Amino acid sequence: MSGGVLYVVATPIGNLEDLSPRALRILGEVDLIAAEDTRRTRALLTHHGLRRPLASYYDAVERERAPALARKLRDGARVALVSDAGTPGLNDPGYHLVRAALEAGVPVVPVPGPSAVTALLSVAGIPCERFAFEGFLPSRAGPRRRRLEALRADPRALVFLEAGRRLPGFLDAAAAVLGDRLAVVGRELTKRHEEILRGRLSEIAATLAAREVVRGEVTVLVAGDPETSAAAGTGADLDERIRALRAEGGSLRDLSATLALEFGLPKREVYQRALALEAADPHQSSR
Repeated sequence: MSGGVLYVVATPIGNLEDLSPRALRILGEVDLIAAEDTRRTRALLTHHGLRRPLASYYDAVERERAPALARKLRDGARVALVSDAGTPGLNDPGYHLVRAALEAGVPVVPVPGPSAVTALLSVAGIPCERFAFEGFLPSRAGPRRRRLEALRADPRALVFLEAGRRLPGFLDAAAAVLGDRLAVVGRELTKRHEEILRGRLSEIAATLAAREVVRGEVTVLVAGDPETSAAAGTGADLDERIRALRAEGGSLRDLSATLALEFGLPKREVYQRALALEAADPHQSSR
């Protein structure tokens, strides 16, 4: 019998139309689907008119069940690994089965698709070319604060996952430790009640404070540390944008507001940088 294949298949994070044609075909062809939640996966399959054998594969049992699934793969089975929603292995079960398959000499094939992380990054509107995915932070205040303190000087944008009911506490803690940075909160992404909030951490927290309860699954993007971001290379890009806007006739006040949002920096910092550039370049406009 020919060897098996493990397909790591991304499934919709909300909107069922986001299942790719390739993912749909593979889910209909495999011998077995290893699912984080068999009920949710069965509902997805039923929606698309598919019926395939399912095996439960969630956090508490993945170490235990990975060897048996790897044996099936080695014996020729074609297995699809799926999580509740999105891409397996990103804050979801997957690592142990992928590792076991590779050690058994079985090909592991990615079938990319939906991800709450990339969905939010794509519409954030703040610099996130480089980002660090932190997932869920500890729920207890002390350990959460210590983790945030370790991230305070990171120049990359920071991506977190959070439960809606814990979001207000997270936003307050992030603002206290990281400073009142620009952030974007995506709640129930691609679902019927999708909501995207943008602003400073304190502004988003104030918006949510008027609500009795915050529900749903949440992804949070927080701008990286502005000082280390500039040292890591954002400074050169900022200088270029300042010169371009000044050449177009923009005032220092207006360009400072525009670029502060674009780069996730305080307006005062952008303004001071623009003044420094004009002092160093006598040909620069001084409107």
